[in-house]
Amino acid sequence: MSERNNERLSVFKTYKLYVGGKFPRSESGRVYEVTDSKGKWLANAPQSSRKDARDAVVAARKAFGGWSGATAYNRGQILYRVAEMLEGRKAQFAREVADAEGLSKSRAAEQVDAAIDRWVWYAGWTDKIAQVVGGGNPVAGPYFNLSSPEPTGVVTVLAPQESSFLGLVSVLAPVIATGNTAIVVASEKAPLPALSLGEVLATSDVPGGVVNVLSGRTAEIATPLAAHQDVNAIDLAGADDVLAKELEIAAADNLKRVLRPQPVDDWSATPGTDRMTAFLETKTVWHPTGSLGASGSAY
Repeated sequence: MSERNNERLSVFKTYKLYVGGKFPRSESGRVYEVTDSKGKWLANAPQSSRKDARDAVVAARKAFGGWSGATAYNRGQILYRVAEMLEGRKAQFAREVADAEGLSKSRAAEQVDAAIDRWVWYAGWTDKIAQVVGGGNPVAGPYFNLSSPEPTGVVTVLAPQESSFLGLVSVLAPVIATGNTAIVVASEKAPLPALSLGEVLATSDVPGGVVNVLSGRTAEIATPLAAHQDVNAIDLAGADDVLAKELEIAAADNLKRVLRPQPVDDWSATPGTDRMTAFLETKTVWHPTGSLGASGSAY
């Protein structure tokens, strides 16, 4: 009997989009090569088409009612569960971040730890942000006047190009923590951590459609999303100045909320509440006091 050959072929990972809780290939069947910082091939990533973008909008809109209608406390529990699952896959994400950003193993591990901590941080804010940005307003008359925040709706998020995981979490988590649903356009040159995040979300308690992850050419995917009439807002974190201007013009057609690109030197810095309040609307309720009755009206 001949001696067994210990050499074997590697089983390469197939990366797919994450849309509506499922893992489709790009509708066009296209892929593009993803390489590390030294030009070494890592994987073929799906190259999303306009049809993929439209499908993601449909999925996000369908999921919005249930997600925005969940209690803030429940959303916090669900987001914390995602952090638990990320903790169990730290080694995989550290490897992908190291390859994507040309970092040492220890530095990549620090980035992943910071991303998980950031996710926990936003999970803790879900049932507190209303107390910070809402409240009672002084009015002249026998009324209570109360303001409370509500989610904007479907938000397109252009993930940062240079920070493949920590930056991604920093722009995605606040969007869904406040009850919005999201369409993520992953970093064009480093999409693998974002696509792997889709796998974590699929096996967590986050309902399908709440987060949808697309990879490919940022401008090609973002342009139809910026013009889509059923997208309510867009975060341009991953757009350069030229693309950002084009997308702002397209977004104006249905008065989308637009968060313009802002220079970020260190994504690990404490983020504050700005990205949570960016995609919240304020509902004002008037309620009579005293002998005028118990009924109220909202405007």
